[in-house]
Amino acid sequence: MSGAGQVAREAAGLERAGAWIAGAVEAAVADLGAMIAVDTSFPPGQGYGDFATLMETLTRPLGFEAERVDVPDDLWRVRNGPAAGARTNLIATRASGKPVCGLYFHVDTVPAAPGWTTDPLFMSREGERLIGLGAADMKGCIAAVLLALQAAEACNIELAYDPMLLFCTDEEGGLYPGIRYLAEQGRLDGHIVNFNGSAEARIWAGCFGLFNLLVRVRGQAVHAGEGNRRGLGLNAIEGSLPLLNALAALKAGVATRLSALPPPPGKPALAAQLNIATIGGGTAGGQVPALLELTLNRRYMPEEAFEDALAEIEETVGRAVASVPGLTVETALVGHLAPTSDPAGPHWPRWQAAVGAGFGYAPEDFRRWGAASCSDFGWVQRATGRSEVLLGGLGRPDRNIHAPGEYTTVSDIIALARAVLAYLSAEFRPELNPDQPNSDPA
Repeated sequence: MSGAGQVAREAAGLERAGAWIAGAVEAAVADLGAMIAVDTSFPPGQGYGDFATLMETLTRPLGFEAERVDVPDDLWRVRNGPAAGARTNLIATRASGKPVCGLYFHVDTVPAAPGWTTDPLFMSREGERLIGLGAADMKGCIAAVLLALQAAEACNIELAYDPMLLFCTDEEGGLYPGIRYLAEQGRLDGHIVNFNGSAEARIWAGCFGLFNLLVRVRGQAVHAGEGNRRGLGLNAIEGSLPLLNALAALKAGVATRLSALPPPPGKPALAAQLNIATIGGGTAGGQVPALLELTLNRRYMPEEAFEDALAEIEETVGRAVASVPGLTVETALVGHLAPTSDPAGPHWPRWQAAVGAGFGYAPEDFRRWGAASCSDFGWVQRATGRSEVLLGGLGRPDRNIHAPGEYTTVSDIIALARAVLAYLSAEFRPELNPDQPNSDPA
């Protein structure tokens, strides 16, 4: 067969598989519904074992062998911290001797915020929209990738890579994300596609880091009727007003620090952030509250040092609480994601071409930008010494990610499945495959 004939045959194979994906998408929608029904919200993250069981069920028919890997308790557990339950990660492999491509998913979601008008753990449907907690971030990505692998089987598409599916814990601000532990244990192979990203025509430039600091301010409980008598009781909530004011002042100062990381198109420069993420205290109207708990979320730029950002907050907290006689304070780090540095590498041109083929983007549509949102792949870069991370996913600005009504669409699941199948297939743009002889990624 001539070279032109071979190219035509290969293109026809992927086109046929793309049509198969569109015809089989309802099975992927059903899989997504099953995933959303498993509560993997973090904190606390108690549903990871159940989700691993579901993934074992869905990957076994595709010939994958699955292994559970739990992060040891002493790495993530904080006394009275927000996390609870086994941190169960799942690695699913199907080895044939080809180069490995890791396909990474974080299985945790944020907790459902007030304001949902539907059950967040039941996938509802409005036309193209598939609505539910984690639909876009990022259980819909799992459904799309499984659909791509099913299409390869059904349409006899030869793959250039052995896929390694990585279902990982605690990306949503955990103290010791599962992918970090796997990287440090040498369990990762090949290069990795991270599906915690966008369905837009984006080239990832890296992202900020974050940490979550639990702050406990303690006073003295007493009957509320005695609370105004000198020497009786100490209201931890009212006594923390200087602390809240100090944090507000620090927040304003932090926000003036701008990063050189390129922002999304049309958006202002990316800035460091400090937010009070949770607050709670008190038990009843008849008692002076003895405890106020805050969770502070600090998103720090690649240009900042984690140690400096943490010390700045702890100094601010200590000084403010010390201004109120009798109050005491303790802090505990309960989450940390390191910044992801420039993730460019030799596989990016082919991944970009595959995303373009799946979603219909032209090469000139792609733009390079970073984000103040964070990733657990900074830890992977540090542990492995490999900087390259491919990024894709189902995120779009209007998808209500981390908010009530989160959704993805049937069309985007089809497009992502087509992109993944193209990238994994041996026949797609072999000249751009750096793992194939005679390729030319440049």
